[in-house]
Formats: sequence, structure tokens, C-alpha cells
Amino acid sequence: MAEKKTTLGLIIGNRGFFPTALCEKGREEMLGVLESAGYDYIVLSNEDSLFGSTESLEESRKCAALFDENRHKIDGIIITLPNFGEESAIVNALRWSKLDVPILVQAFPDDPQNMTIKDRRDSFCGKMSACNNMRQYGIPYTLTTLHTDYPDSPTFKQDLADFAATCRVVKKLRNCRIGALGARPAAFNTVRYSEKLLEESGVSVVTMDLFELFGWVGKMSDSDKAVQAKLAEIKAYVNSSKVKEELLLRMAKFGSAVDKWMADNALDATAIQCWTAMEEFFGIVPCTCMSMLSNKLLPSACEVDIMGTVGMVAMAEASGRPSALVDWNNNYGDDPDKGVLFHCSNLPKDVFSCEVKEPTMGYQEIIAGSVGADNTYGTIYGRVKNAPFTYLRVTTDDQSGCIASYIGEGEFTDDPLETFGGYGVFRVPNLQRLLHYICDNGFEHHTAINLSQCAAPISEAFTKYMGWYCYHHQG
Repeated sequence: MAEKKTTLGLIIGNRGFFPTALCEKGREEMLGVLESAGYDYIVLSNEDSLFGSTESLEESRKCAALFDENRHKIDGIIITLPNFGEESAIVNALRWSKLDVPILVQAFPDDPQNMTIKDRRDSFCGKMSACNNMRQYGIPYTLTTLHTDYPDSPTFKQDLADFAATCRVVKKLRNCRIGALGARPAAFNTVRYSEKLLEESGVSVVTMDLFELFGWVGKMSDSDKAVQAKLAEIKAYVNSSKVKEELLLRMAKFGSAVDKWMADNALDATAIQCWTAMEEFFGIVPCTCMSMLSNKLLPSACEVDIMGTVGMVAMAEASGRPSALVDWNNNYGDDPDKGVLFHCSNLPKDVFSCEVKEPTMGYQEIIAGSVGADNTYGTIYGRVKNAPFTYLRVTTDDQSGCIASYIGEGEFTDDPLETFGGYGVFRVPNLQRLLHYICDNGFEHHTAINLSQCAAPISEAFTKYMGWYCYHHQG
């Protein structure tokens, strides 16, 4: 998995009557860990202050000015405390920089064998003071797993990776543009949502009618360069040997039109009206084109489920892997912690197991009975690979005037199952409690999934920095 480049601002705390030499060594250790993890950083130089630390009023102003100058680069800030640290200098630097990004607070541990005045840090105590001041200033922040920890420890390295994921999620959602193509299916009241609540959080929805898109498609010739390129891409993406060439050509035109719409409107993701007008009057389903988008980390949700798309975006940004939208669909025998996740499907190819069943293009069996099988080609059949996964649902709670969500982790299993569409048998610890929570709180039957374990950083992003309520389901 290739993570996106993340740039972190670094504040090195210092309090002069503690050993200042610890700041020099602490700076070297933290920068070494950031560099080895592949993160860029912005920090005061040794010429700006003693070992680039922030202690005095003047140094707070220097740090704030440096961060302000690089505000379009900085995704998050780390406060590192090699000794107690000067809490007022830290919060002043944060306030004056006027950055609104996630903040991670790390403190070095003391060595019980070296607790003389020359060696003791008191960072254990200083971290509490720094957090107290940030709370007074109304500045949200994230804590490390252990109260004190060395930068090169396994626990901090995981904290750092999670924090970077939190930063990416917050940055993406605060500037996210999602395209809504067509109207929601009339029967799906479940995918209603509030554009205004999303806009308040930075998520913009750009709408377009299917009629307009099909107008673009109608002007395309079979030989158009973009159409032929998309046709070749479709054939290379999934086994479509059982599908007529004329239907593949229609998919290519539809996919080309969606690509143009997304490029013209700088869209990060889409939610598309996938039934039944498209099948009745155009003669395909858009699932393959949507699967290809999701596989490129441009999430695409069916049934105009904008809130499902939001969950897909968050997990793709956190993990760097494709997300899918599925139904909590079936029980699995009498095992209370197992079930079946399913969709028709437009699942991205990377979630499927090629060992069990090669993903293939087929027709949408559920609606074929009403519109005819020949009008429903374009779905992708396959079984989700055995792997840990994260599930996430985001909703606009209009009655409460807020955005709410739930998140958790489970695993896809190799339990036997033969069915159609895209599917997998899953296990979630204490599933029945989760299902009660979903139903008690009126969440939708759709959930986004991602074959990674990214619940913790997303929950942190939502609750601390987006201001969204998030129930983190634990087994």
C-alpha cells in the first residue's frame, strides 16, 4: 500500500530549567522517525531557536509564522516533549498560526535509572499541562497510545501511521466534491440526506441529471478516441467474454461521459442512479464503470447513496485502498457473529479473490425479471477475498441537525457460499449488538467496506476534528 505524502508541522517543547540537551537528541530522534516513515516536515531550524524548540514568546511567533507560511502544505502538527515543555509557548504557536489541522501530542519517557537533575525530563507531567492549555484554548488534539513513548517504539510508529491517516481523512473531507448523477430510486427513502449539513462540514455535492449525461453520450460516435480507449480499458479490467460488443460499447460511452463530467467539475467521487431508467432506456448497468472508478480510489456508490460515498472516501483516504458499498444482506446460518455482505455488484476488482472465483462481467439478476436480462449487463460477479476489513456508515441525522456514523472492524471468511453478484461471508465480534445499534438509531442498510484496518484513525478524524458523532463498535 502506497501512502499519500503527508506533511507534518513539528513543535519541539522546551522549558529551560529542565535539561535542554534533551531537546537536541529528541529532535534528532523524531526527525529520523518521520523521515524513515516517508513524511515531510516543517520545523524551526537551529538558527531560529535552540535546537528548533519553542519556549519563549518570540519563538512562538517564529513558529506560528513558519506554519502560516506553509499552511497549504501542513496536514497535521506533532507536539513533541523531550522535557516538560513550555505549555504557553506551545498553545500560542498553535493559536497564532491559525491552522485548523489535527494535532498529535507525544512525550518522551523518563529512565528510572537516570532521574537526577541532569537527566530527568518530567514530560509525563508536562504533557498534562500542554493538553490542559489546549483544552482551555479550544484546540482539539490526539493522544498517543502510551502516555509517554519513544518516537522509534513500535507503538508510536503505529500512532504516527494512524495520525497521518486521520490527517488525510480530515483534509479530504473538508474539501471533498461528490457528484450525484441522477435522482435516487423512488423506492429508496433510505438514501435521503442533507446537502446543507454536508456543506457545513466542507463536503460539496454537484448534481447532474441523467438526461444531460445521456445527451452527451448521444453525440459520441463509436470511433471517438475517448470511447475506444475506455472500451479497451473495460476489456482489460474484467472478463467480459460473455457480453455483446454493442453493450460494451455503450458502457464505454457512458464511462467516457462520466470521466468528462468528473474532470470538468473536479469531482473526488460519485453516486449514480443505477436503476431502472438506465436499464429500460439505455440498456446497460453502470456497475463496471463504477467499479473501475472505485478501484482507482475515486469511489463510486450506487443508488445515489451520497452518504455511502462519504464513507467510501474516508476509508480510501485513510488506507490507500479501494472501498466498496454493500448491503448488510443476510444471516449466515445460526452463527450470531456471521453474515453475508452483498451487492449486485459494482465492487472494485481489488477486493475480489481470484483464487476462489475470477471476477467476471454478467447481468443484474435482481432486476432482470422486470427489465430483461439483455438490458442489465455490466455487473461484476465475484467473491470478496478472505481478509480483515473495516466497515463504516455515515448519515445526516436531520432531526438532530448533525452528522452521525458508526465504524468497526471484522474479517471476511472462507465459509462456503454460492450465490450471484459480489459477496462475502463475514464475521464481526458481537454482531448482534451492532445490528441492534444500526436499527435502534435508524441507520441505512448500506455500509461502506475497505479491506484494511482503519477504524481508529477515522473515528478520531470524525469525533475530534470533523465534529461528527461516531460509534466505534468493539467486540
